[in-house]
Amino acid sequence: MSLIATKYYLTEVDKLSDSIYCYHDAMGENLVQPHTHQKAQLLYTEGGVVHISIPEKTYFLPARHYLWIPAGVEHSIHASSPDIIMRNLYFPTSQNDVDFYANTAIYPVNDLLMQLFLFSNRWHGDIVPSDIPNFTIALAIKALLPSISAFSLPLALPYPKDERLTKLIDFMRNNLHNPIVFSEICQQFGFSQRSLSRLFQADLGMSFIQFYTILRILKALQLLLEEKLPVNDVAIMVGYSSIPTFSNTFYNLMGFRPSDYAKMKRVLE
Repeated sequence: MSLIATKYYLTEVDKLSDSIYCYHDAMGENLVQPHTHQKAQLLYTEGGVVHISIPEKTYFLPARHYLWIPAGVEHSIHASSPDIIMRNLYFPTSQNDVDFYANTAIYPVNDLLMQLFLFSNRWHGDIVPSDIPNFTIALAIKALLPSISAFSLPLALPYPKDERLTKLIDFMRNNLHNPIVFSEICQQFGFSQRSLSRLFQADLGMSFIQFYTILRILKALQLLLEEKLPVNDVAIMVGYSSIPTFSNTFYNLMGFRPSDYAKMKRVLE
């Protein structure tokens, strides 16, 4: 049996169908290969940059946020360091589950959920229904999520299917430090403005400016979290000449200022 096949997320999570499985530890690897569970996963990480890929889309999971992955959704986890702490709770599905649990999404962690995560540090492995105190608390975490997760963050970008769009987006990723003008990139890659607008909407389900904005903020989050750079430097590195414009865009997307992000991260360390 290969090393990857012995990992807990392939061998232990679904061993008991009615248990809530808990795992809190360092990742121990930079890449968790694509896999699925029969249970839904609540994933919270600390200590670095984490990307989670599902078919056709990649999510960026920042500090003080969690990702909900429904049962049966194939996903892989790409981390900047094997030392990143993974906090996972895997929940069995129920016929009473509301629509919230059917969607992969990223949500902010409020103070109540943070306290429940800290309480769950004492758990490891299967929490079975006969362990009434702990099982009840763990199940309450799942039950609370729809009411305390009022909005999800659009911290995911779809993969382009059109090869022309792939090349254009690769150029955007590699040149975020220079402001990208739509008319100029159209000319550079041989599109009319109307045809490129239509291609973005048809292939990716969003406009050019929506994609470009999320791409810049995702890079800014990575720089703030991994490189610990000052906000002013980060703004310039993702193509913003105006710090207030960068801060306002960041706030509109994330719900907090970039200057507050480091403070939030320090709470977790």
